[in-house]
Amino acid sequence: MTSSARPADPAGTAARPPLNRRLAEFGTTIFAEMSALAQRTGSINLGQGFPDTDGPEEIREAAVRALRDGRGNQYPPGPGVPELRAAVTAHQLRRYGLTFDPDTEVLVTAGATEAIAAALLGLLEPGDEVVALEPYYDSYAACIAMAGGRRVPVTLRPHEGRFRLDLDELRAAVTDRTRLLLINTPHNPTGTVLTRTELTAIAELAVERDLLVVTDEVYEHLVFDEAEHLPLATFPGMRDRTVTIGSAGKTFSFTGWKVGWVTGAPVLVSAVRSAKQYLTYVASGPFQYAVAEALALPDSYFEGFRADMLTKRNVLATGLADAGFDVFRTAGTYFITTDIRSLGETDGFAFCRALPERAGVVAIPNAVFYDHREAGAPFVRFAFCKRTEMLADATERLRKAFAC
Repeated sequence: MTSSARPADPAGTAARPPLNRRLAEFGTTIFAEMSALAQRTGSINLGQGFPDTDGPEEIREAAVRALRDGRGNQYPPGPGVPELRAAVTAHQLRRYGLTFDPDTEVLVTAGATEAIAAALLGLLEPGDEVVALEPYYDSYAACIAMAGGRRVPVTLRPHEGRFRLDLDELRAAVTDRTRLLLINTPHNPTGTVLTRTELTAIAELAVERDLLVVTDEVYEHLVFDEAEHLPLATFPGMRDRTVTIGSAGKTFSFTGWKVGWVTGAPVLVSAVRSAKQYLTYVASGPFQYAVAEALALPDSYFEGFRADMLTKRNVLATGLADAGFDVFRTAGTYFITTDIRSLGETDGFAFCRALPERAGVVAIPNAVFYDHREAGAPFVRFAFCKRTEMLADATERLRKAFAC
């Protein structure tokens, strides 16, 4: 051994850190931190986006029936059970006029998060650039990194009470290295629903620059007021270059079932499946049968679900405004973004970490969804997918803590 040799290190920790450099910037998610804080302090958790009531009883019973009948208790087919793939295609046709082959153009995934991961792993080469709308769901950045891609954020900026996309900034972000646009509408965390004008421009850009698009549409049934959800795949030239992601969790309030899906042209779905089969392979067998029945529910279910969430949005938005928050208009999803500068605060992280002790409520700092943390620093997100009485209790706590 020479004098420059390193001493033996059986664990290998001295030679290099155990976490690979692609994921070095990602630690424990803010959702885990804030949910643990809510539990420790007994606070009302308006941070993580999960309902506090279950979805339709008949769909829960459909899952029980599938379990008892032995459907899905063993490995389901790799692409998903035929009943669910057929239900997805029927839903897309009924709602949007989109036609897909259930055998070659639909893939069932372990929730939308796996769908995002598999799409990026299957479609990207190392070094490819991905343009994503900032702020973005935190798994986007991690999945791009795992795929060896480079994320290029285009920031949605506050304008006249909502967050808007600057189309010139979007066009300028696309380079010869851009492979894919990652679009989310209705948009988490801002509650923005992209307009027909914005989506038309995105479609034209994708066609002009020959880009693939992965579009996260899991909140498709939660649009409010005059907003309208328009799937990007319905726009000219987009049917065969778009991977569309959907999810049962957000629409039917069974987030723990982890049933999502992708639809797209056979070559794209095949690429996603190539990655997905080495992630979970399959998941959620009995629940797939139940979700197939859920997607066939009459339009009255979807309208009732939307109306209920609209009522809850209004309760929380009014309560937050009464407590002194500057509230941005939510056109979709079940989240509200607020500006805490109206309360004399500027640091969303510090604000949210102190909020449980101060008011008995948990929220999420939007800065975690930004590459440019300073752009999101004064914004805080609240979830309204909770019982109305819990929202009323939370807003009363906030009013007592902050209102003069």
